[in-house]
Amino acid sequence: MELKSLKIGKYVIKYPIIQGGMGLGISWNKLAGSVSLNGGLGVISSVGTGYYEHRAHITKELNSKPYDSVNFYSREGFKAIIDNARKICGDRPLAANIMCASNDYARIVKDACEHGINIIISGAGLPTNLPELTKGFADVALVPIISSAKALKIICKRWYDRYNRLPDAVVLEGPLSGGHQGFTYEQCLDPNYQLEKLIQPVVDEASKWADIGGNPIPVVAAGGIWDHDDIAKVIGLGASGVQMGTRFIGTHECDASDGFKEVLLAAKKEDIRLIKSPVGYPARGIQTNLLDLVDKKAGPKIQCISNCVAPCQRGKEAKQVGYCIADRLYDAVSGNKETGLFFSGANGYRLNEIISVKELIKKLVYGENS
Repeated sequence: MELKSLKIGKYVIKYPIIQGGMGLGISWNKLAGSVSLNGGLGVISSVGTGYYEHRAHITKELNSKPYDSVNFYSREGFKAIIDNARKICGDRPLAANIMCASNDYARIVKDACEHGINIIISGAGLPTNLPELTKGFADVALVPIISSAKALKIICKRWYDRYNRLPDAVVLEGPLSGGHQGFTYEQCLDPNYQLEKLIQPVVDEASKWADIGGNPIPVVAAGGIWDHDDIAKVIGLGASGVQMGTRFIGTHECDASDGFKEVLLAAKKEDIRLIKSPVGYPARGIQTNLLDLVDKKAGPKIQCISNCVAPCQRGKEAKQVGYCIADRLYDAVSGNKETGLFFSGANGYRLNEIISVKELIKKLVYGENS
């Protein structure tokens, strides 16, 4: 199948491939900039920017960790990441992924707009007030992440009634994605909630609102998509493009350490499972030493220093599930295999090589043997 370009707001993406925003620090300037340079849409994760360049952009740290959300989500660190991505991709479209669950969500959105991000992708909750937070930045395209037609309807109704605005596209994330899920544990395993069953109802809902607003609302499918055949399959089901995260970890340009990539390369299918998270949603990751320790209630000491996500209630939920997500994600991106939390999509075990972003996009666009 020949892949057509994807239009999101005023921006045209040459290939309908969005690189998933992976935090902490897995998709920052090198990965996102390289994806945009090579015709996809690079997405910078806004999570943990206080760690960028060895914590060079924060005002306060405690025990070598960014202190509180104003430092964990460093405005200056975020700007440096975006600026360095621009050195790679120039004026090509560049996106940021910003979680609704983030403490300082409104401020992070404003920071992204002021730092020149073209497209904001937002999930981990419903971004019902995103148009209000982006007032004054009419050129910034807004893309919510949803898991059902019902969620899209709620967002569209709220945005249209309150702000006379509709999404410029929507990411429909199925339950095979890495990291946090928009489903219960049971739904993640239920055939009725798999991505293939969700696409048509969401496309139908998007079409209704597109008729009202007068502009198309492309549906971007995500979760478990691995190769050209998968892309062709979901486009055949009605999607206009795809979002892919885990496969982009297997690139030289991915900002994660070699240690992180080694964990993914070594993972077997049975190593990738659903786990509990302080964010309150099931999450998918790799069974590593950290999760072995957590299962034995012997995980690392929990101190809520960074105050990263509101649902955690300043470490209360972290103590319930047995680990601090900010600290453990930083360990992972740094390559600490003993205490790192390594997220992966369900197909992460299929990764068997590290290649360039340019080569990966060629494989995705034309097929594995291109």
